[in-house]
Amino acid sequence: MSGFVASGTLPSGHINTDPFWPSIDLDALRGTVRIDASVTPARLETACITAAINLNRELNDWRVLQQAAGYTQLTNVPAEQVQNVSVLVHLYLRAIEAGTAAEVCERYRSFDSTNTGNKNAEELTPNIDDYRRDLRWAVRDFLGINRTSVELI
Repeated sequence: MSGFVASGTLPSGHINTDPFWPSIDLDALRGTVRIDASVTPARLETACITAAINLNRELNDWRVLQQAAGYTQLTNVPAEQVQNVSVLVHLYLRAIEAGTAAEVCERYRSFDSTNTGNKNAEELTPNIDDYRRDLRWAVRDFLGINRTSVELI
């Protein structure tokens, strides 16, 4: 699913999913969400693949509509640009980053069951929640729907 090329002390690579979606640069992802070298390239790749599978499933109906309209890649779908990149690409990658970071935090919180490990797990919980929130917001922004729904009972 990905190829690794030596780069510094950590191998790097890209995750490619359906050709419609952009490739995910693991080095850029690692830097953006500040995942340090204690997370091995294999674990990062696994977390990223999981995030991509979940996100691509969630956006499947939207992708099918875009492809039916003749757009073969996300970069071709009309959208505003930021730094010459489609806002949709930025939001897709943001959702992947947040999903990957949440996955990494969830997996690493269980490695140490000592008191120190339990304290660290408690400290990570807000980060996991923040990453899940960021994922939800990126998806909702991508789909053009409000972040919050309020209904009076």
